[in-house]
Amino acid sequence: MMKTAITLCQVPEAVAGPFVLRTPLPEAFATAAAIGFDAVELFLPGPDFITVDEVKSLAVTHGLTIAAVGTGAGMLRHGLSITAADAEKREAAMNFVLAMIDFGGRLAAPAILGSMQGTGSLELLTTGLRRCGERAATHGVPFIYEPLNRYETNLFNRLGDAAKFIELHDLKNVVLLADLFHMNIEERDLPAAIREVGKHIGHVHFADSNRKAMGFGHTDAKQVIAALREIQYSGYLSAEIFPLPDPETAARQTISSIQSLR
Repeated sequence: MMKTAITLCQVPEAVAGPFVLRTPLPEAFATAAAIGFDAVELFLPGPDFITVDEVKSLAVTHGLTIAAVGTGAGMLRHGLSITAADAEKREAAMNFVLAMIDFGGRLAAPAILGSMQGTGSLELLTTGLRRCGERAATHGVPFIYEPLNRYETNLFNRLGDAAKFIELHDLKNVVLLADLFHMNIEERDLPAAIREVGKHIGHVHFADSNRKAMGFGHTDAKQVIAALREIQYSGYLSAEIFPLPDPETAARQTISSIQSLR
């Protein structure tokens, strides 16, 4: 059975981003649990923002697991990407991502590469994903690569192309994030795209076409869930969405929409 997750953001620079709960983590964990989520997805300023033990304690207290950890603060706060032309900046980006992989790994949670993939070359992306996949494997978790829409990267915008790239370069322990918002821009048929890549999907960002909570746009969530069931996806449906009209309403609408599809 698919599980539910919601994004918790502690990065001030992400004030306009698609993150739902932005209160201090103790309060955000409590809210997520009270609304009925199974897990939280953490978007933190870096690996030193909070200790792993503190996160574990919050998770145990509220009966939640950690679905994933984001790495995008490296781009937002420091302008870093793993495909940067400058070798020094590229290595700084890799060190940031690897540290987040280690942080998440100690929580049994995978890290996500989204905005920090940058807009560089496929050769540099290959090198970076290989290093990330290998590091994540030491923790027994996968590494999640997220195809973004054309306005955010020139690398991979569609799931099928990214899956072929992973196979072509034999990138082990790297899975794909199916972000329904990005897919609504780039994919002709969302359910078909999901079926096409099947085993490669390791995480889902459950967002409607307007990046609000599912049910506030025009995505046919019923068909998306049917496709995910067909590929036997049992991971998280994580709400990386705008906190509109307010965080609690967005969170409750996500839970309501998922429950209606079960």
